Amino acid sequence: METLVGKTLLKIIKGDITVQNTEAVVNAANSGLLGGGGVDGAIHRAGGPAILEECIKIRSSQGGCPTGQAVLTGGGNLKARYVIHTVGPIWHGGNNNEDELLRDAYLNSLTLAKKHGIRSVSFPSISTGAYRFPVGRAAGIALRTVRDFINMDKNFEEIRFILYTEQLLKEFELAWNKMEHDE
Repeated sequence: METLVGKTLLKIIKGDITVQNTEAVVNAANSGLLGGGGVDGAIHRAGGPAILEECIKIRSSQGGCPTGQAVLTGGGNLKARYVIHTVGPIWHGGNNNEDELLRDAYLNSLTLAKKHGIRSVSFPSISTGAYRFPVGRAAGIALRTVRDFINMDKNFEEIRFILYTEQLLKEFELAWNKMEHDE
């Protein structure tokens, strides 16, 4: 699915985030910034040791990355020049500010990209794997946050949601269609 939001091309596609040619890819990191499973592990493996070296420097200077926040490293061996590492919330039933923390993860990633003059970004589905955030709910938060940001700030040429499975793709497309229909 592709659509224009203002002058920004928004794409929701099935694919592998590690091979995207946007200026930045977003990593669904853990707060330790040392790699892990899922998207985090895939980005670290594909990007090579340079990404981990930069993450270690960030850890030593600020002690990791809190949930909802974002930090920037180079892209190492990735096509993307940068990796924006953001930490989404672990799902605990929805009563521990999970929605707000997920919104912050997307918002802070976009703010960091804007600060560094990055005009194209690829996002994964943050927190919906090992952190068990319900996909439909997460998709709605992600899409609303990105749409609202790019409606207010005309900085971005392209934003992609790169979804690893057909099920994730369907959930994001459903959330987009529902959001567009409801408003």
